[in-house]
Amino acid sequence: MNKIFKWILGLVFGSILLAGAFAGGFLVGHLVFPPQVDDQSQIVSIPTPEPPSLEQQAATPEELQELFEPFWETWNIVHDQYVDQPVDDLALMRGAIRGMLEALGDKHTSYMDPEEFKEANEALSGEYEGIGAYVDVSGDYLTIISPIPGSPAEAAGLRPGDQIIAINGEDMTGINPEIARKKVLGPAGTSVTLTIRRGDQPPFDVTITRARIVIRSAEGKMLENDIAYVKIITFGDKTTRELRETLRTLMAQKPRGLILDLRNNGGGYLTTAVEVASQFLPQGSVVLYEQYGSGERKVYQAVEGGLAVDIPIVVLINEGSASASELVAGALQDHQRAVLVGVVSYGKGSIQNWVPLSNDQGAVRVTIAKWLTPDERTIHIVGLMPDVYVSMTEEDFKTDRDPQLDAAIQTLEAMLNRLPLPTSMPTVTPVP
Repeated sequence: MNKIFKWILGLVFGSILLAGAFAGGFLVGHLVFPPQVDDQSQIVSIPTPEPPSLEQQAATPEELQELFEPFWETWNIVHDQYVDQPVDDLALMRGAIRGMLEALGDKHTSYMDPEEFKEANEALSGEYEGIGAYVDVSGDYLTIISPIPGSPAEAAGLRPGDQIIAINGEDMTGINPEIARKKVLGPAGTSVTLTIRRGDQPPFDVTITRARIVIRSAEGKMLENDIAYVKIITFGDKTTRELRETLRTLMAQKPRGLILDLRNNGGGYLTTAVEVASQFLPQGSVVLYEQYGSGERKVYQAVEGGLAVDIPIVVLINEGSASASELVAGALQDHQRAVLVGVVSYGKGSIQNWVPLSNDQGAVRVTIAKWLTPDERTIHIVGLMPDVYVSMTEEDFKTDRDPQLDAAIQTLEAMLNRLPLPTSMPTVTPVP
């Protein structure tokens, strides 16, 4: 690649990156190293870094030329001195964007390359290939937020908080969790062996056969004693339509009360969360406040047409309930439309915009605001505290018991009969 083309490409990358990266401290100046010594103990001279060319300087806004100087010097050093030439300019550009966003210190602000952006949109559209789990890539290891109901991940027994410490025998220590995530993905019908660390238990292996994941985001059924049960799995493109179809079917059967199950729901679109909350709240009710760094605040309110705005509700949440699901649960709790049962939720109280980049180069996922519940409570990090606390034990998982659902039924019956609600139910007798 000739130098003029390198310069042009570098200019494009620099204009994307430098709007916020270097001002945030991504590059802090020059470092001085001692002379390099090779294995023959001969002194090797260090070439003086090539300063920005006149073309690079001319193409950089005058007020930013001094700030951009380390970037252009680094760009030139890599192209002139790096041992393996030619370098991959596309990889450099994407790596620089990742580094810029990581410098913000916000685990939810990140770069998605074209493949990642496509996969993320596929998941929200309700179909993709993989093991079927929402994951967190912000820690030391790829971590399960929640398995998708009916997925291979759920069938294999994966749970919220499980850390994937090895994939097909390859240790993931020190490996970027995003790279680990890609290793887990694969065509339907193929298998992957994951080594799982779960709390204080010894690590163990699970082998999972990947599948084409088709997610019906909302479904329901009638339980005994005329109680309606609705499960929302994600907040995607089809959720509002599927939820309304489910509610029409259930409400026609005149239920006495309704259980809304948001457990292991990793979230999704903000607009979908507002539409879902609107099915249970009167028109005009505040669903959330969106708080920007400037101090500006935007209010989201329930829209008309809710199909279940009067029926008594219990909402199930757990440590896998995150993002949009916390929004809905928090709004229903604050408006006293529902009692929350389960354990403390995940605690993701920030909102991200996905901004596609030019020329199909992926997207930037950037945190634009934090949200507050209608009572101006923050969810971020702390999560939602249930009104009735009920946990799941190891034995419950092994024997396929669901004390949280049992507690939700008992709580709803207490509400319907105007009885006092317990503040904590560490153990629950299963409903016959």
